[in-house]
Amino acid sequence: MLRLASPLVSQLSPRKPPPIRPRPPPARRYAAATTSSSLSPPPPSLPELPPSSVYVHLPFCRKRCHYCDFPIVALGSSSGTTPSRSESADDPRIVDYVRLLLREIAATRPFSDDGVPLETVFFGGGTPSLVPPRLVAAVLDALRDRFSLSACPEVSIEMDPGTFDAARLRELVGVGVNRVSLGVQAFQDDLLRACGRAHGVEEVHEAVGIVTACEGLHNWSMDLISSLPNQTEEMWEESLRCTVDARPTHVSVYDLQIEKGTKFGQMYTPGVFPLPSDTESANFYKIASKRLSEAGYNHYEISSYCKPGYECKHNLTYWQNRPFYAFGLGSASYINGVRFSRPRRMKEYAEWVQKLEDETWSHKSRSSDSKDMAMDVVMLSLRTAWGLDLQSFSKSFGKSLALSLCSTFRPFVESGLVIAMDMERQALPQFDFEFDLQSEDDFGSRVAFIRLSDPDGFLLSNELISLAFGIISP
Repeated sequence: MLRLASPLVSQLSPRKPPPIRPRPPPARRYAAATTSSSLSPPPPSLPELPPSSVYVHLPFCRKRCHYCDFPIVALGSSSGTTPSRSESADDPRIVDYVRLLLREIAATRPFSDDGVPLETVFFGGGTPSLVPPRLVAAVLDALRDRFSLSACPEVSIEMDPGTFDAARLRELVGVGVNRVSLGVQAFQDDLLRACGRAHGVEEVHEAVGIVTACEGLHNWSMDLISSLPNQTEEMWEESLRCTVDARPTHVSVYDLQIEKGTKFGQMYTPGVFPLPSDTESANFYKIASKRLSEAGYNHYEISSYCKPGYECKHNLTYWQNRPFYAFGLGSASYINGVRFSRPRRMKEYAEWVQKLEDETWSHKSRSSDSKDMAMDVVMLSLRTAWGLDLQSFSKSFGKSLALSLCSTFRPFVESGLVIAMDMERQALPQFDFEFDLQSEDDFGSRVAFIRLSDPDGFLLSNELISLAFGIISP
């Protein structure tokens, strides 16, 4: 899930960027740019630090959406209405899975004995709002017992319209949830049906009303998807207007990706009608950036927008390349510089948990080389408004490599797709950037960060990051 860049772009002209087509970068929810004085730059990547974030995968959905390739369990729904508490509470598939999840948490040794508490917990899926609040509480209790929670952790949960009512949301807030990610995706019934979503626009408005009226819940995000089949610019503008009117504190905007093995993968070819062309998709991205920025949202990551102070703290763990725990079917952890995933099938996952309990499996037997780590730092940093910290990168991977990266980006700095910045995060003129490239001794005297411009640089992030990968691992 971390290799989002396209195949390497062919040779780079010494003065002119290659003719690459703009396309919104793929993004997963992990899950969600203008610089802002209210945003402080991320600290250097320190994978050896104890993890302070947890992702928990709750894989249950009413049905599989046509674009989804996540590891899920489709529960089925004949009516498509909000399940009763008794129906979901008694579903043995949910109960048995949560028991398995609790076994994994109990069998996982904390990274260290320092007692660093968890600062963020993210319940993703799937549709976690189908899981009864008492079982969500059981998971939080297990995490608290095993790792401890900070005094005020960010606890997020993904919820779909039509899967919860006001009482269920109040219960979730009562057990510790303080952030909701609402999977709306579109404000047109035709588009929702075409995607295989289990909800309609009426349920979207009902869900928004429940979330905004919930006492004690002040932080919530809305998910949208662009480049859907037969989606028009007018439809996209309408979805953005409805989103702004709903006043979420955070918005995630994802470009549809056609994945192999999905229903959409069988039905459609990217860029071919009824899917939009690359040019149309790029225009959707530009419209979102413009409309949400005009509404007061900071574009702090390629697919993420927030009101000041409402960045998703959990997702910042990913973008800042910090370590994190993960639990559940198909989930991926990042501990001590090593990324590893659990099995995507339930039977194999249960067997894996048993091995963990028997101490016959350990992530310590896995390893990650410096090239992989450097590529992760570049890719994740360039997804954000903060960009790549060249001093930190030079310290970790060598000044020579940092200089080579900047030299590769020279024509893109000239064209405005890449922005060079000083220590105060102010954009530098081309002359200062060129001065730093004259020699390794001079490098870093003026340029401290590089980032991609919003929206044009972000639109070419796959290609630009691919160029960087070619330098790191030729």
